[in-house]
Amino acid sequence: MRWPGMTTRSDLPINDMPNPGHDYSTATCDNIAMSTDRLDHTARTAEPPPGMDMELKQLAAARALVRDLFQPQARLYWGDFLLHAALGWAALIAIAVLAMPWWLLLAGWLLAVLALYRAVIFIHELAHLRPGALPGFRLGWNLLCGIPMLAPSFTYSGVHNHHHKRDVYGTAGDGEYLAFARFPHWLLIGHLLLGVLVPALVLLRFVLITPLGWIVPPLRRWSFRSASSLTVDFRYRREASERDDKHWRWQEAGAWLWGSGMLALMATGVLPWSLLISWYAVLAGIMITNGVRTLIAHRYLHDRRSELSLMQQFHDSVDVSGHRYLTSLWAPVGLRYHATHHLFPSMPYHNLGTAHRRLRAASGISEWYLQAHEPNLRRAWSRLWQARAALRAANPH
Repeated sequence: MRWPGMTTRSDLPINDMPNPGHDYSTATCDNIAMSTDRLDHTARTAEPPPGMDMELKQLAAARALVRDLFQPQARLYWGDFLLHAALGWAALIAIAVLAMPWWLLLAGWLLAVLALYRAVIFIHELAHLRPGALPGFRLGWNLLCGIPMLAPSFTYSGVHNHHHKRDVYGTAGDGEYLAFARFPHWLLIGHLLLGVLVPALVLLRFVLITPLGWIVPPLRRWSFRSASSLTVDFRYRREASERDDKHWRWQEAGAWLWGSGMLALMATGVLPWSLLISWYAVLAGIMITNGVRTLIAHRYLHDRRSELSLMQQFHDSVDVSGHRYLTSLWAPVGLRYHATHHLFPSMPYHNLGTAHRRLRAASGISEWYLQAHEPNLRRAWSRLWQARAALRAANPH
């Protein structure tokens, strides 16, 4: 289940003095390599301490400007998630059981895709929320969305955190990064069309492989390493991480119980098979939409052979300001500010827009910050195509 930087130093050590308010599993501005005293100095004065190199000064100045934006608001998380989950499931059930004209069926499918896509993508927030930040939210999300969509949170927590580590991002060990800018057209189209197969793959993973893994331990070890990660690289092999979801076993069992139970109810005539067809179509639509977003989330110019500095990672990522509402349909829950997210992985999604506006207006910061900005989807997509053309022209063979 695979769902030009400014720098003077690229071998920054990770601070080993943890601050419980921030996500130190990621190697971006949340854990830039300075001592706790230096970080506190920056937070108090908005001025980086002496002796810090230029890249760290830039990142520290940016962080000082948004230091008040790291507290998640429970009412926003719960309200946003519950609203879209309820709307999405209602639309999915309606198109499955109600007789309606084709245009209304299509509208219902689109509503289900967009609403459930927003609900599902909270899995990204779960990967970054520190333990205890939102009591009960992980459980509620899994019960109402993750397990019914056969995408429990353990398939992303831990895996995604590796993507943010300085020594992993953009390398062969990063399951969320492929050099798409170096791919031929047909592989990019193939990446999008693979979304049609994902529902079948997750059904196979949780309905068949899960119970077999309980009987055959080697199969279970294989399934955890090779078939339990929402990534874009099929070659990715998952390793144990301190950020792994500690409740992954019950999540896996819950997904099996849900999937096999629903199939049993359909096979015995209690529920109509149209529910499975609608679920499949909606999940495929979600995966294709997310595939489009994934292709412009980064520049994808890196060849995965070496590590990137923190600033290089930021400039390899993309913010799309776009339209306040329309852009949020295909890049929901803060993902339109993907480059800003790579600067501040533990910043809650509802504050990323505020951070973006502050940083783009700040003298001395906006000059390098806006290099990761695109105004809309069309421009971001064309930049990917232009990068491909430039790379192919430079390396015709």
